Amino acid sequence: MAVCISVIAKENYPLYIRSVPTQNELKFHYTVHTSLDVVEEKISAVGKSLGDQRELYLGLLYPTEDYKVYGYVTNSKVKFVIVVDSSNTSLRDNEIRSMFRKLHNSFTDVMCNPFHNPGDTIQSKVFDGIVSGMMVTAG
Repeated sequence: MAVCISVIAKENYPLYIRSVPTQNELKFHYTVHTSLDVVEEKISAVGKSLGDQRELYLGLLYPTEDYKVYGYVTNSKVKFVIVVDSSNTSLRDNEIRSMFRKLHNSFTDVMCNPFHNPGDTIQSKVFDGIVSGMMVTAG
């Protein structure tokens, strides 16, 4: 499954970033932020070709030597980035899509919480639990 899951606000600052090997946390922050350029490029390319009918799932943003980076954008321009270990070849595209769908649904639940201020970092234990379920178990 995933080694890093992040939620990036419309203004490109992190609302939530969680990675499994915590010793590589800075590397994953860098990977997520470098993927934002690819996300913006794909959003502008899709926006020109399809108009208002755009696919939320952006697919594989870019592969690195060790990881594959996937992207997803909500209607409100909030970006989800999932980093998966490249050695995991059994993970198919539809499984990545379902991970993004699950993440989007739980993000929507967080935003519907009347005690959450939009734009603040995500502090929800339920959201954290759902993300933990999608992460690789270390060990």
